[in-house]
Amino acid sequence: MSQPDAKKVVYPLIGLVMFMTAGSFAAVPFYNWFCAVTGYGGTTATASAAPTDDQILDQTMLIRFDGSLGAGMDWEFKPAQYEMELRIGEVGLAFFEAYNPTDRVIAGQASYNVAPFSAGNFFSKIDCFCFTEQVLQPGERVMMPVTFYVDPEIVTDIEGKFVHSITLSYTFYEIDIPVEQASLENNENAQVN
Repeated sequence: MSQPDAKKVVYPLIGLVMFMTAGSFAAVPFYNWFCAVTGYGGTTATASAAPTDDQILDQTMLIRFDGSLGAGMDWEFKPAQYEMELRIGEVGLAFFEAYNPTDRVIAGQASYNVAPFSAGNFFSKIDCFCFTEQVLQPGERVMMPVTFYVDPEIVTDIEGKFVHSITLSYTFYEIDIPVEQASLENNENAQVN
């Protein structure tokens, strides 16, 4: 029995390692895109405007908030309040606090979901820090808002009508510093020197 040529084994293994590395960097954006397109995993809806006053119901919904960090993310991240009760259709405003305790600039992107999953299509964000990348300077602490409402159609949905509380969860992952932010920092450093 002859031994396989080393090139026939090594090159495919190197290719596999490169493919897996590229896949790990693309995982968060791909997951966000996939969930937004399919509604999988309790992905929320987005809205350009809130319901009108006559669409707000007398029924209430308890909204819970959760924040966590991906592996290797050096921020501190948590909701400013852990729950609020709103009338269905009423606009809510919640804040999440992020802090960079390190001595380096760190950029992050939040992935999000809603539980139970059946409420995802009815939880609508008007504005959210998760729509853009966040960059924190060393020692910087920020309060990041999310404006949302629960669509009144939840009360007539076959599964949604049984939902009485919704948990909105965010997980922040470290990303490469955006190009425009990196060039701004390089200009500031050049002026200091």
